[in-house]
Amino acid sequence: MFATQLLGAFNDNLYKNAMVLFVVYQVYSSTAEEARFSAIASGLFTLPYVLFSALAGQLADMRDKAAIVRIVKLAEIGIMFVGATGLVLAWQGIMVETLAIPLMLAALTGLGAHSTFFGPIKYAILPQHLKKEEVLSGTGLVEAGTYLSVLAGTILAGWIPVEAAAALILVLAGIGWFAGREIPDAPAQAVDEKVDYNIIRSSIRVVKATMDEKRVFYAIMAISFFWTIGAVLFIEFPPLAKNVLSAGKEVASLFLVIFSIGVAIGSMAINLLLKNEVSARYAPISVVVMGLFIVAFHLVCKAWVPHQGGLYTIMEFATLPLAIPLMLCLLGVAIAGGMFVVPLYAFLTTVVDKSQTARTVAANNIVNSGAMAAGAIIAMALTSAGVLIVDQLLLAAAMSIGAAWLGWILYRAELAEPALAE
Repeated sequence: MFATQLLGAFNDNLYKNAMVLFVVYQVYSSTAEEARFSAIASGLFTLPYVLFSALAGQLADMRDKAAIVRIVKLAEIGIMFVGATGLVLAWQGIMVETLAIPLMLAALTGLGAHSTFFGPIKYAILPQHLKKEEVLSGTGLVEAGTYLSVLAGTILAGWIPVEAAAALILVLAGIGWFAGREIPDAPAQAVDEKVDYNIIRSSIRVVKATMDEKRVFYAIMAISFFWTIGAVLFIEFPPLAKNVLSAGKEVASLFLVIFSIGVAIGSMAINLLLKNEVSARYAPISVVVMGLFIVAFHLVCKAWVPHQGGLYTIMEFATLPLAIPLMLCLLGVAIAGGMFVVPLYAFLTTVVDKSQTARTVAANNIVNSGAMAAGAIIAMALTSAGVLIVDQLLLAAAMSIGAAWLGWILYRAELAEPALAE
C-alpha cells in the first residue's frame, strides 16, 4: 500500500508539474495568462473531489479496499496515456492550444478522479490493519511518504525534458498497477449498507452525517483552511518565480520541492512531539507560525530586485543574497503546515467507527476541494483585479488566523471528550 501510494503521488506530481512548467515557461508570456492557467489546472484537478468523493467513500467502506485500488491503478494507465499524448503534441508544437492543452487538462481531471477514489482508502485502510496506537505513526508515514514523492516528482519535472516525462509517466503507471495488485485484502466494513450512486444526494448525506461529530467537523474545517492556503501558494509559485524573482523553471520546481520537504519534516516532527497520541494541542500555534512565515516570505519577495538579463539559473539563484532567507521562510511555512495538518487527519480515522472511516475521509475531501476551488477562484479574481502575485501571499497568511481559531476549538472539544485519549 505504501509503495502504491508512493508511486502514485510521484507520478501525479511528475505529470502535473511537467505540464504546468512547460505551459508557463514555453507557451504563455504574460503573468495574467500564466496565473489563469495555473488556477484552471488546480480547479480541474479538484473538481472530481467535489463530484465523486461521497461515492468513493461509500465504495471504500462497502467494498474491498484492495480491489478498488487495483481498478483505480489500472485506470491510471489510460489517463497517463492521454496526458503523455498531450505532452508530446505540445513538445512538437502541434495544435498546442486547440488539442495539446485540452488533452493535458483532461488527463489532469482524470488524475483528480484517480486521487478521489484512492484518497479515502489510503487513510481508511490504516485503522483496519494497524493497532490504535499505530494509527498516528501510520498516518505520519503516509503523509511523509506522499510529500517525499511530491518532492521527487517535482524535482524531476523541473529538470527532465517534457518528452522524457511523457514516457516516464506511462512506465510508472504500469509499475504502480503491479504494486497495487499486491496489497493485502481489506474487506468491507459496512456490509449491510447499499451504495447510493446519486452523487449529489450522497454528497450531501455523507457531509451532513460526518459533521454531526463535532471533533470531526472542526478537524475538517481546519484541514480545509490549510488546503485553501496550500492551493493559493501552489497556484502562485510558478508565475511568482518567473515574473517576480526572475527565476527559471528549475527554481519554480525547487520551491515546490522545499515545500514538500518541509511538510514531510513537519509530519514526522509532530508524531515525535505527540508520542503517538492523537491530539490537536499543537495545531493552533503551528498554523500561526505558518502564517508568520508566509508574511516573512512575502516581505522577502517584495524586497527582491528583478533581474534584467533574463531568468536566473538555479545556481545563479542560490548565490543571491536574499535566496537563502527566501527558501528558509518557505521551509518554515511547510514544516509548520505539516505539524498542523497531520494530527487532524488522524482525528478523521480514530473518532469514528471503522465502518465509517472512508466516508469520513470522503466528506473531508468534498469540503477540502470546495475550499481549494474557492481559493483558486479568489486567486483568479485578484489577478484579474490587478492585485500583484506577491501581494496575494497575504491572503494565505490571513487565512491562517481562521485555521488557528478552528484548531483551538478542536482542541477544546478534544479535552471535553476524554474517550479519544483512551
